[in-house]
Amino acid sequence: MLYLIFIIHFPGCDSQEVQQIVPGAERTMQYFPQLEGKQVAICANQTSIIGKVHLVDSLHRSGLDGFRIMKVFSPEHGFRGDADDGMLIDDSVDPATGIPVVSLYGRNRKPPAEVMEGLDLVLFDIQDVGVRFYTYISTLFYLMQACAEQDVKLMVLDRPDPNGFYVDGPVLKEKYKSFIGLHPVPVVHGMTIGEYAQMINGEKWLGSGLVCDLTVIPCYNYDHSKKYDLPVSPSPNLATMNGIYLYPSIGLFEGTVISEGRGTDNPFEVFGHPDLQNAPYTFVPRTIPGKSTHPKHLGDTCKGFDLRGYSDDRGSLPLHIDLSWLLFAYNNIPDQKSFFTDYFDLLAGDSLLRKQIILGFSGEEIRESWEKEIDSFMMVRSKYLLYPDF
Repeated sequence: MLYLIFIIHFPGCDSQEVQQIVPGAERTMQYFPQLEGKQVAICANQTSIIGKVHLVDSLHRSGLDGFRIMKVFSPEHGFRGDADDGMLIDDSVDPATGIPVVSLYGRNRKPPAEVMEGLDLVLFDIQDVGVRFYTYISTLFYLMQACAEQDVKLMVLDRPDPNGFYVDGPVLKEKYKSFIGLHPVPVVHGMTIGEYAQMINGEKWLGSGLVCDLTVIPCYNYDHSKKYDLPVSPSPNLATMNGIYLYPSIGLFEGTVISEGRGTDNPFEVFGHPDLQNAPYTFVPRTIPGKSTHPKHLGDTCKGFDLRGYSDDRGSLPLHIDLSWLLFAYNNIPDQKSFFTDYFDLLAGDSLLRKQIILGFSGEEIRESWEKEIDSFMMVRSKYLLYPDF
């Protein structure tokens, strides 16, 4: 009976009268019946919600016949989303439900075979932001690979891509593969995580001829031209929609000596450096537990820019990565030789962007060098789209 109450809690999710975007997790009628009698693991974090209730808590109380949550898989930032970027996560037990939590951002990025034993299905429900170097799509890839190897089904509860209204940036080259970029896609790929999962399967990226038994529960009433406000922050340092829109551009500063605003109340909405010239804004990075333990230039006054008004007019957001801030910073710092770190090429997915900046290319010239690769990617991308495109 409790199961029926959960279904009724989301009336009309498939009705033509509903106009709001409905994420896959809220379309319970589409997937609850498929969970009955199953031994299930859930890959989730703080964004995995049905309304205001966490997916794990909802399913734990659902009353599904023979249904059992065996374990939770936890990505970067942890199951409850309160770990710093890059902080390794240990296995644990969820205190609210007593369910074992297996970290996929610690000793293992892919669950070992013994962890997959006894599972019939893995549910994946994590809000992505549509940027290649945001690590949730890498977690998705390794989980798909483990499911394919161990003959376990994977179901993705899809969620809108807040940056899904454009595609831009250099396409990753094989030499620069890492956990912050595994596949030949641009920095902004313009795909939901469900669409991306279909691309992983369709392009045979799992290797060794593997194909994951994949089901995607799509969003309702979403298309790629729509702007979608996330109900929950996807990670500790992406706390605003403005920061999410800026992330593809400001995130590149993580591969430089420039502060991207970690250790402030506005990460990815400000940037700066103690020696940056011709910069009107100042801030001082500090330690913020759960967000920034060791930010760049801790305790130093950084000179830079405040971009908090960037997305005030959602209708005029640019359909490309803004390289002007990166170019400005490089051209206005005295020590250009130390500007880039080894991390930059991994973020960019190639060494060409760094070389173009050093050689004095303009933003327009740099973007022109991406066009052919992006055109080729768009043709591949079109095969896996679940929603009307922009």
